[in-house]
Amino acid sequence: MILVPTRSPEDWRALLADPLTQWRAGYSAMSAALCWERAGGLPPEVAALLGPKATLLLAIPEHKVALPGGGRASQCDVFALVRQGDDTISLTVEAKAAEPFGPLLGDWLAEASPGKAARLAAICGLLGRSDPPSSLRYQLLHRTAAAIIEARRFGTGRAAMIVQSFSAHAQWHDDFIAFCGWLGTAPAMGSPADIALPDGRRLTLGWAQSPLPQ
Repeated sequence: MILVPTRSPEDWRALLADPLTQWRAGYSAMSAALCWERAGGLPPEVAALLGPKATLLLAIPEHKVALPGGGRASQCDVFALVRQGDDTISLTVEAKAAEPFGPLLGDWLAEASPGKAARLAAICGLLGRSDPPSSLRYQLLHRTAAAIIEARRFGTGRAAMIVQSFSAHAQWHDDFIAFCGWLGTAPAMGSPADIALPDGRRLTLGWAQSPLPQ
């Protein structure tokens, strides 16, 4: 893959699955682009969840990560490699504003194909958990799996999935807490939670509350 540096938030727009309908003020895609471009590095709310010396090495907007079982890739709003002390972190960011997290796992699995069943089993294997409730949001599972997959690909010892919320009322936070609860943790808003993964890596989960860019 050959990457071309962005020059403005408009460069992010061209990478969207649907640049016409997904690029709207007050929604996640435009909000993330404005926030990250203006930060010139890690947005402070994201950095605070990763450690006191977290430094951005690179960030890729709308980064696609192939998932086991085939089908649609996990398209991360932002994928980043972050340096924190002696650690390099594979970070996926799920930006949220007015939009929900997408389908419930039970709805996604309705009339599931063999590929979907294989994908879910592989994601559970990456996370070291089984029997996810049908009420979880599938997007949170595959976005977290993407962080782990890329941690393995880049050889980092740590993975992280952060929800960056631009909602003044922290909409959809309950969905994030339900997902964390299945993984055996309950992070406070703005504080990270660490989980030991089956492959020996460390997974950080967190909810970053960012102001809506104007």
